[in-house]
Amino acid sequence: MKAIQFDRLGGPEVMELREVAKPALKPGTVIVKNHVIAINFGDIFFTRGEYLVKPVFPDTPGMEAAGVIDEVAPDVTDLKPGTRVAYIGMGSYAEYTRIRGNRVISIPDHLSFEEAAAFPIAVLTAWHMLHTCHRTEPGQVVIIHSAAGGVGIAAVQLAKAVGARVIGTVSSDAKREIVRQYGADEVINYETQDFAAEALRLTDKRGVDLILDAVGKPTFEKGLGCLAMFGHLILYGRAGGIPDKLDVLRLFPKALKVSGWAIPMVYQYHEVHQRGLADVFRLSREGKLKIPVGHKYPLAEAVEAHRHLLSRQSVGKLLLIP
Repeated sequence: MKAIQFDRLGGPEVMELREVAKPALKPGTVIVKNHVIAINFGDIFFTRGEYLVKPVFPDTPGMEAAGVIDEVAPDVTDLKPGTRVAYIGMGSYAEYTRIRGNRVISIPDHLSFEEAAAFPIAVLTAWHMLHTCHRTEPGQVVIIHSAAGGVGIAAVQLAKAVGARVIGTVSSDAKREIVRQYGADEVINYETQDFAAEALRLTDKRGVDLILDAVGKPTFEKGLGCLAMFGHLILYGRAGGIPDKLDVLRLFPKALKVSGWAIPMVYQYHEVHQRGLADVFRLSREGKLKIPVGHKYPLAEAVEAHRHLLSRQSVGKLLLIP
């Protein structure tokens, strides 16, 4: 089969398309024939050796995809070949991926493979930050950084579905209207405006209740400064670099809360995971939640796809087609 592999740390240039052996089943796993593969910023951190999971050379990037179950290990009794599925797991930049059965998500009939591949990490990350890590309520004010990305667009729609007031931030004026189309009440270009000052102005100096921060160093400190009393900042990415160490005494005057989030946390809590899945599938079925596809690339063009993501010009999810 064909797969993207890398055997040294670095940027997009370390990846190359290779012919490799199809993975063999292991206990508790299934083999998925990938139809559509989604790209995430974490894939870039993985090839750099900066992700939570470290590569073992030669390794294959990729954390999510959608396709059809090709083979099932004998001890996996709740899944069968031919089932349409999506999954979150390592090694998805390939024609076939071996994945643990508990990482597989059956795809509802109303979702295409493209929609399903774009759903797992982006939508579930957004949902759990808003509903598990935080308890978003009607009337709360939420800042969503990188609001034109996959997680950002999902978070805008999910926060609006609850009745929150949403302030999205983007890195260029070209992305403003896109974020508004998905329901944001206000959109700030954080490259040309001080988002914290704007947020305080828009809230009559009260501040915001929740910030979803995928940027990190350029936005973290300013974010703390524009939180309201009992405000909450959730850091779930560091596209702009790792924030400076937090002086916890800064939290005291307004009783602030800072959390970190990564989607693998939820797998050990089956009921919580299933609650998130049920709600996002309901919202998508009702037409209240959509993830746009920014661009599709052949698997062989993974290098170009990563460069596009790094350019900060992408909108929505980028996909690879095996």
